[in-house]
Amino acid sequence: MSQNLVQQVSIVGVSILNLLITVWYCVLTYRQKIKPALAMWIFFTIAVCISLTTYLKSANFSLMDNILNTTDMVLAVCVTIAIYLWGDHTSRFSRFDKGCLVAVLAILLFWFVTKNHVVTHTMTQAILIIAYFPVVSRLWKTRQNGESFVVWIGMLLAPALSLLSSKGTLATIYAVRAIVCILVLLMLMLRVEYLARKELKKSEA
Repeated sequence: MSQNLVQQVSIVGVSILNLLITVWYCVLTYRQKIKPALAMWIFFTIAVCISLTTYLKSANFSLMDNILNTTDMVLAVCVTIAIYLWGDHTSRFSRFDKGCLVAVLAILLFWFVTKNHVVTHTMTQAILIIAYFPVVSRLWKTRQNGESFVVWIGMLLAPALSLLSSKGTLATIYAVRAIVCILVLLMLMLRVEYLARKELKKSEA
């Protein structure tokens, strides 16, 4: 298989995956099947927009050169709107969430002042890690899983597939960061499910 064909398959595959994830996540939110954290998705939206903009400005790249970041932006915006419209009260901001938002805005201010695209892009990856804190905190404290395994496994496959077409170090960093963060989140989700089943067995004994 030629390199050009591999890249095309990667671009199409990531686009289809993120489109399906977007639709399914919005449907699950609307049906109240999941309880995603609004704060996390607001962070995602701000961060992926900054990440894509600084990536494009760092060199002569196109939207297709970092297809994961491009489609992530569409996904984040759509999901954030869906959570705002149909999410329940647990999706609203807590004090912890507001603290994370301050950190996001601080890095955004740094970009406006310095206009350093490469450094800001790298710092934005920190924003995208911070963005997981609300859902990680909720999983750890409440021991209740309000997320979908199918959705997050799909989100794991997308960055892995995007590595076949990503151009530049910044695009690779973006994809690898996503893979690591999602793996950690999936492990926490598995922990919550394990503890829930353990408690259920104790109550039935």
